[in-house]
Amino acid sequence: MTESLHQWVTAINGPMWNGLIFLLLGTGLFFTIATGFVQFRLFGRSVKEMLGGRRQGDDPHGITPFQAFVTGLASRVGVGNIAGVAIAISVGGPGAVFWMWLVALIGMSSAFAESSLAQLFKIRDYDNHHFRGGPAYYITQGLGQRWLGVLFALSLIFCFGFVYEAVQSNTIVAATEAAWGWNKHATGVALVILTAPVIFGGIRRVAKFAEAIVPIMAGLYLLLALYIVLVNVSMIPQVFGMIFADAFQVDAAGGGLLGGLISQTMMMGIKRGLYSNEAGQGSAPNAAAAAEVKHPVSQGMIQMLGVFVDTIIVCSCTAFIVLVSGVHGGELSGVQLTQAAIVQQVGDWGADFLAIVLFLFAFSTIIGNYAYAESNVQFIKSNWLIMALFRMGVLGMVYFGAVQSVPLVWDMADMAMGTMAWINLIAILLLSPLVFLLLKDYTAKLKMGKEPEFKLSEHPGLKRKIKSDIW
Repeated sequence: MTESLHQWVTAINGPMWNGLIFLLLGTGLFFTIATGFVQFRLFGRSVKEMLGGRRQGDDPHGITPFQAFVTGLASRVGVGNIAGVAIAISVGGPGAVFWMWLVALIGMSSAFAESSLAQLFKIRDYDNHHFRGGPAYYITQGLGQRWLGVLFALSLIFCFGFVYEAVQSNTIVAATEAAWGWNKHATGVALVILTAPVIFGGIRRVAKFAEAIVPIMAGLYLLLALYIVLVNVSMIPQVFGMIFADAFQVDAAGGGLLGGLISQTMMMGIKRGLYSNEAGQGSAPNAAAAAEVKHPVSQGMIQMLGVFVDTIIVCSCTAFIVLVSGVHGGELSGVQLTQAAIVQQVGDWGADFLAIVLFLFAFSTIIGNYAYAESNVQFIKSNWLIMALFRMGVLGMVYFGAVQSVPLVWDMADMAMGTMAWINLIAILLLSPLVFLLLKDYTAKLKMGKEPEFKLSEHPGLKRKIKSDIW
């Protein structure tokens, strides 16, 4: 049965991803050019917005922009940065790293667009203290297509509520098996027991948990990576040479697709890059919408920064660790390849260290993913029984991922995120005039020396689309 499921998933992924690559890169290029290269032009401002977002807003119950940033980062920074990068290199070659970088730099503009839209169309939660939003909401309000909003919400629930949770637990099991020989069934049960009290606590607990743990786990991993890079600093030019020389080799990992237009190297780099940074996928806007900000663009820039941190910084660290170690090219893949690379550089304790850090990465990602899915369950139907059944389903998938094979779980993730991305990218392209309006409003107020604050009364044409009194 598992083999039949895997064949079915693989058959869907082929044509879906052949078209999605062009849509993903095309959308990113469109927003990059149309916004005047917003990801570079306002990069410094995005850092300022993120740091300033630690302050609580007018509502003491609300989620700060910084909390929304780290909740998004909790989902972005994790297994994709450690196992995903290693898979990209083992299957696609060193050149896959180039395509990860490219999809991130271009995708920053898509992340800006989707998160700004999520803020514009957010609504007050049922408790009237918090906000909810995301692609399901801006598709329904902005495009007036609730059926498409429900379809997106269902695809996100399947992707983040179920499949991605399985990916995280699957990687934790792979790491703990390699480091300590732990039984995967026992590890799966332990993960379920640890996850249950957090997800039943709701989005506020998720935000607080992420704010506390993300900087710690990212800092530990980056310190180790920095040490390995400094020890091997003379090899850095060689690593860059490997990446760029391999990036355009059509036959680098087994031939090209679509008559050679898309190499396996390119395909793996873009797939694993999108899985890691989620730019344009429609996931991070769910966290972005929960923040209390004065202007939608403020949170758009903060989430744009998250893509940069995830891929250009954290993913690059893993890539350099793997490539300077020289252990790639064999049979190892995923987290076990990264573990072998670290052990080769620092000794046997490196496997233990990575298993611990990876547990923190993956567990926080389980929590961040749940937060996204919960918002979309509420979009379809806010009901205590449905929510309880959904949470039980999440816990079931945490265990499922722990005991399943690595290829099946990752291919299911590709199918799920591909479905989400198709719907979301088309939606943000159709809503692009509103993105440009928001950016124009923000930059105009900056030029006037004002701290940007969005007022719906200044844009009467928008009033009929916005279903709340927030702005």
